[in-house]
Amino acid sequence: MPSISLQTALQSLPEVAGEPLVKDIFAPPFFKSLGFQQGETHPEYATGSSLSVDYAARKNDETDIFLHTKSNPHLLIELKGQDINLCEGSAGYRKTVAQLKGYLLDVHCKTVQWGLITNSVHIQLFRKHGKVIHPATACLEITPENADKLIASVRRQIEQPVKALTVAVYNNKGGVGKTTTTVNLAAILTLIGKKVLVVDCDPNQQDLTSSLGLAANEGDVSQALMSRNGDLRPAIKPFVVTYRAQNKEFSFDVIPADAKFVGEIDEVQLRQKLKPDSLRRSLDALKSEYDYILVDSPPNWRIFSQLAVYAADVVLMPTKHNNLFSLENAALAIKKFIPEAQQQRGDVTPIALPIFFNGERITLPQLAAAQQEIGNIIKMSRKENFDLVPYFYPRYTNARKDLHIFEVPSYANIASAAFSRIPATYRDKTARDYYLALAKEYFLQ
Repeated sequence: MPSISLQTALQSLPEVAGEPLVKDIFAPPFFKSLGFQQGETHPEYATGSSLSVDYAARKNDETDIFLHTKSNPHLLIELKGQDINLCEGSAGYRKTVAQLKGYLLDVHCKTVQWGLITNSVHIQLFRKHGKVIHPATACLEITPENADKLIASVRRQIEQPVKALTVAVYNNKGGVGKTTTTVNLAAILTLIGKKVLVVDCDPNQQDLTSSLGLAANEGDVSQALMSRNGDLRPAIKPFVVTYRAQNKEFSFDVIPADAKFVGEIDEVQLRQKLKPDSLRRSLDALKSEYDYILVDSPPNWRIFSQLAVYAADVVLMPTKHNNLFSLENAALAIKKFIPEAQQQRGDVTPIALPIFFNGERITLPQLAAAQQEIGNIIKMSRKENFDLVPYFYPRYTNARKDLHIFEVPSYANIASAAFSRIPATYRDKTARDYYLALAKEYFLQ
């Protein structure tokens, strides 16, 4: 059919148009509005499984026409008819998002950075960073009046992706190994070639800063966060480990805790000086310089933990299998605190990653006791119309009742690194294996 504008396509679609009509009328001007030309989209793209996503897309270069080579896709699109309800929270929405995530993690899609769902009535963009998939926009309504502006905004995100994934390591309960997780995850990511920034967002305890043998900042962080366009670069310090015998050097950057926050002003005064997005804005300016930004959060839901979670794309939650309060507090964060941050941000992030057990090795009787308590937590949450199953048992389905929870055993916590001010991952192969498994479980495809 002749080329038409996106507005004309939307006006031409009959009410409750099925998928064939949406593909025929809406898809061509939609792809053009996203910046893709002839030969840059591939219908029914085989992602590696027995199924195919509706479309894959990538810009051509002089010698590589995507439609012909089918190599290195950049964007996957799952396109539905208007008879499929894609309002956020609907059954059609949940099923379509699950489909898209399956495609994005398939074997032929390791280069894909974006996923998109649309039925010509609603559209939502998802960012893929390794194994992590999180919403880049809310689920937005498309109309002839807003189509150009909305799709232009989506196009800008696809064409100018931020590099880093920001991860808040958080549990409302203390003593679950948040700092140990943060520093060792940073260390293992550097060992596989990633550039990492670590942020100590707990100025009162300063555990991360102390564990690395670094001096606290003396005002650089507070000055940045209390300024409209504050620059955190002056607060960054390198943490370097040199193995002279092997002629190797490993490092990551650290923003130590700021001593200026300690005891000078109370919580009420802090909230007058710090906006909810203060840390997020300052870290966003650094995202092009790192692959991962890891934020060690305090064990409470006060100003600094809120800043950390608000700044994150995803939240990683250590828990203890033998500490009911750590499980209950993880559930509380998932049901209440993270949705509060999402509501403030307005873009459906951050999202909670599934919990993991961090600590002592688990015997079968201990595991059974933990599963019983988790079952009680899940039942109570269902009464509040909140499904916690994906956050506690991510592999669980109706067909396969898999109760597996990822575990980092205690050896990684006690590998004598605390006294040497060096992450255990840099010193010990067993610890290295544990945290590489953690990185693969949550972040690396």
